[in-house]
Amino acid sequence: MNDEKKKCGLYLRVSTDDQAREGFSLPEQKERLEIFCKLKNYEIIDYYEDAGISAKTGNNRPEFERLKRDIQAKRINTIVALKLDRVTRSIYDWENLMTFLDENDAFIDCVNDEVNTTNANGKMISRLLMSVSQNEIERTSERTKIGLAGAIKQGHIPHVAPLGYKHEDKKLVIDYATKDIVVRIYDLYYNGNSYQTISNIFNEEQVLGKTNWRDSTIVTILENEIYKGDFVHGKRTKNPIYYEDVVEPIVSKEMWEDCQVQKKKNSRSYKRTLTYLYLQKLKCPKCNRILGGKATTKKNGKAYFYYYCNDCKIEFKENVVTEYFSQFIDELTEYDSVVNQFFLPMIKQKFDEPKEQLEKEIKNQKAKLERITTAYINGSFELDEYNKRKIIVENAIKELKSELEATNSSEEFRFTPKDILLKRDIDFLNKLKLNKEYQERTRTWKDYTREEQAELIMKYVDNIELDMLGEVIAVKQINFRESICKPCQELYDNGYIDTLKPMILGNVLGNVRFSNYLPEEEYGEIIMRLRQYYDVRYMEATYYVKDQVFYFDFAEDNSAIVRVFPLEDYYKLDPDNKMETYQFGILYIDEEDRFEMQDINTAFDYIPDESNDSVIYMKDPTPISIGVKPVRFSEEDTEEK
Repeated sequence: MNDEKKKCGLYLRVSTDDQAREGFSLPEQKERLEIFCKLKNYEIIDYYEDAGISAKTGNNRPEFERLKRDIQAKRINTIVALKLDRVTRSIYDWENLMTFLDENDAFIDCVNDEVNTTNANGKMISRLLMSVSQNEIERTSERTKIGLAGAIKQGHIPHVAPLGYKHEDKKLVIDYATKDIVVRIYDLYYNGNSYQTISNIFNEEQVLGKTNWRDSTIVTILENEIYKGDFVHGKRTKNPIYYEDVVEPIVSKEMWEDCQVQKKKNSRSYKRTLTYLYLQKLKCPKCNRILGGKATTKKNGKAYFYYYCNDCKIEFKENVVTEYFSQFIDELTEYDSVVNQFFLPMIKQKFDEPKEQLEKEIKNQKAKLERITTAYINGSFELDEYNKRKIIVENAIKELKSELEATNSSEEFRFTPKDILLKRDIDFLNKLKLNKEYQERTRTWKDYTREEQAELIMKYVDNIELDMLGEVIAVKQINFRESICKPCQELYDNGYIDTLKPMILGNVLGNVRFSNYLPEEEYGEIIMRLRQYYDVRYMEATYYVKDQVFYFDFAEDNSAIVRVFPLEDYYKLDPDNKMETYQFGILYIDEEDRFEMQDINTAFDYIPDESNDSVIYMKDPTPISIGVKPVRFSEEDTEEK
């Protein structure tokens, strides 16, 4: 075969990256190969050119396949290429090609790599060169992935900007002209509207001037992690990579997660006839799998709910878990009320656009309107098209101006962490002094429907761990959703929310509302704001650390403790509890005191504003500056009141 005339097929391949990196265009490759064949006295039978195609495994190279067919047909017996990596970059593909050439009594000769497979040494060298080539490809791929990961973490998302976002300085940023459309989609879906219903609403309203909104578009938006600030690269590959918090979110993670849960509720094929409180929340104490639910309905119509594991043959009544919940379930409903009244508005404020952003976007939209007008005058499009585009931009400007106006007007009414503590104090006082009205206005766990109870558990609980005590099932631990409960813990740590703690108060043992340390000016402000509704008193007491007791006789005073709090940050001052005594502030109220404002609704619907500068009572109005420091209870106070 070595003496046989070499009938060559010249294989030329280049990709855009190859050309940019090495400068070898197809004409240049062709010229080099022709000179090489002339020197070796090879006969050129045909040219095979794959332009703009990589040599990676799996890529379709039509000309290379034609070359192989010509080898099988004995039209040619030698492949001539510039370099080994022009033919393939995979050791696996190279071995297959070597087998193919052996079976067809054919060879390959490369100009720059000095590869010639007409002998054993040439084949060995070709394998070594191929290993080096593949190693370089894999290293380049790794460097590319590292660079891409770094760029994504900086907000450089390698995709077309989805609705609600735009690219600015190569980063994905919120597009305030369309952001609220995304927010509305999530709100509508969370509240039970189907994909089709939302698309119908948008088509009817011609949102963004479009009448071709589809349910598939709504699905894509609801499933896109980018809207909660995260990004999944290679989502449709076997090994997708998840990046958290890479762009500014449009919706909270809680809302996004809730909407994924909502899919099952909104599914057309899903018909729920019974509501399970803890479905998808309970894990088997033996195998740790999520438990299934079942129910039996008696003749009287009452349903009894059970949870079970088929594999471990475990089954128990729902009451096992509910009884465990009952010890703090009313606290959870109270906390939910605080979340709805304060946390959500505070979170909303966190995501509210600053005035500067809104003003900037209004300016951008006005400039866009000018460009559209200029383009119409220059004849770039017809009147109908101009009117459509004009309406879209004008509506965007109108919405942005409305948001700007709302932002300006609401700045005075923004909630603060102190408002949460103040509201909880007022609720406690209302429960004492206006109990009838409080009970009428306050819903407890027993007032919730099963659907509402299930929704509350879904909202706050990640999962419930169970334990086996012999043959008895018991609740081991309830794991609450960190994304919602973590802010509550932070507020408690910083002194802005209370918890119940057992305390010995002289001769009385009971649970007392306790909050952490706040600076004097902060708790002083809260007390004076409380005094706009109730004649709240303030005193200080010594707490004996070793005995864990307050030594004073409080019960005979016919007073009720509102809240207890440390006057120093003892977590920092005394982390090892070596001090003998701590000083605590105590808020309390006399049993005979009552709500002093004319309208009782005020106590439930409003909180005193820190900007107020006086306290007005029904009788003998007496202005009291909020800045006044709280004083100890004394006989003089009684005479004045």
